[in-house]
Amino acid sequence: MPKREPIYIGDTPVKAGERASVDLPIARLYTHTEMKLPVQVIHGKKEGPVLFVSAAIHGDEINGVEIIRRLLRLKLLNNIRGTLIAIPIVNVYGFINRSRYLPDRRDLNRSFPGNYSGSLASLLAKLFMDEIVAKCTHGIDLHSGSNHRANLSQIRATLNNPEIERMANSFGAPVIINARLRDSSLREAVAGSGIPMLLYEGGESLRFNERPITVGMNGIVAVMREIGMLPKKTRKKPPQSVVVKATSWVRANKSGIVHKAVPLGSVVKKNQQMAGIIDPIGDQEEAVLAPFEGIVIGCLNLPLVHRGDALFHLASVERPQDLAEISSMVLDESLSDAEIMGGLTSEE
Repeated sequence: MPKREPIYIGDTPVKAGERASVDLPIARLYTHTEMKLPVQVIHGKKEGPVLFVSAAIHGDEINGVEIIRRLLRLKLLNNIRGTLIAIPIVNVYGFINRSRYLPDRRDLNRSFPGNYSGSLASLLAKLFMDEIVAKCTHGIDLHSGSNHRANLSQIRATLNNPEIERMANSFGAPVIINARLRDSSLREAVAGSGIPMLLYEGGESLRFNERPITVGMNGIVAVMREIGMLPKKTRKKPPQSVVVKATSWVRANKSGIVHKAVPLGSVVKKNQQMAGIIDPIGDQEEAVLAPFEGIVIGCLNLPLVHRGDALFHLASVERPQDLAEISSMVLDESLSDAEIMGGLTSEE
């Protein structure tokens, strides 16, 4: 059997059967310090898919950084088919400054596919497309909630693509959202290149949230098994993900302090009270009611709101029994994360 050719990231070759760290130059700070894009490559001895896993496109969304750190420690990656390209911190500038944005206040995830003569965000987007995406067959991008909001573990994907649907179903997140492509996002640019990609959301920015981290890491491994990078394993299957039919934000109907909010993952009935809002110097509480039956897939953790602020991200489903299925996945505290997701541990 002929040996696999090395894969090049920038000017660095990574030979078959090797693991390497590659730093891709981006640009310098005005202090003369050079900023680089850190890339970890595991180039298997045998042919197979080439998967990129990226995190911190928004620099304050750090759960994905920890997911990739734990992923790269797994011993089972030593014998993968194909190649794993892991980019734990895409927006290095934002990560250093604990900011969603780049120094020019641009959102990197609205700057794809980019170009080398544009803004710093556009330059970084183009570098990522040329040096990472162009060499891959599949992708997974990791995100968290922003602006004091937390997200239930969920996959966002375009389900009219059979390969994307296969990846999404194998991931094992409680919820799959058949989400439209956002203009100038990484997901839109990758779709334009004909590469199937998932976007994973879980937890809150600037925090490590253990449950979304566990779900995310195990989900990536499950996808790698599904597409043939790792051997499939006989094990108890996790509960089936539920595809939601629609989502809507429930907003504050007055300004004030939020009380008695339902937690993330809660199933609510139509017109059920989700929270109360009270003026800090008054005693009149305004109820926030659920506009339809559904499950809370995102919520604001900051108790101080203005009228119109988004409080809850509510998802509806086709079948009422699906709500109970999701609820059992996210609220049953008698099960550990490893049990829920099929028993994978960091020592495997």
